[in-house]
Amino acid sequence: MQILKAGVLYFALVFGAGFVLGAIRILWIVPRLAVSPKLSSRLGMGCVGLGLMLVAEFTLVLWLWGLSISEYFAARDPVSGTVYYVMLGVFCIMPLLVAPR
Repeated sequence: MQILKAGVLYFALVFGAGFVLGAIRILWIVPRLAVSPKLSSRLGMGCVGLGLMLVAEFTLVLWLWGLSISEYFAARDPVSGTVYYVMLGVFCIMPLLVAPR
């Protein structure tokens, strides 16, 4: 019974947070961040997002771990590292793949 209660509480917290944050995103953030439907604008948005993601990762994670960039890449697991790099590429091109509303 304790596992069931914990599962219900976990669901309620995650669902509630998603519902509240989703409403904020749709009602206030999306209308202010509308991007031109031109392919170059959407690709630029993805590249800026990727660049900021890499700067944040390289500065924060490398600083916390105390690694150099070459040590960071060498420490990556071959399988999960490859998936991570592919997902960074998907992150970059996602604005091209999602049709503007």
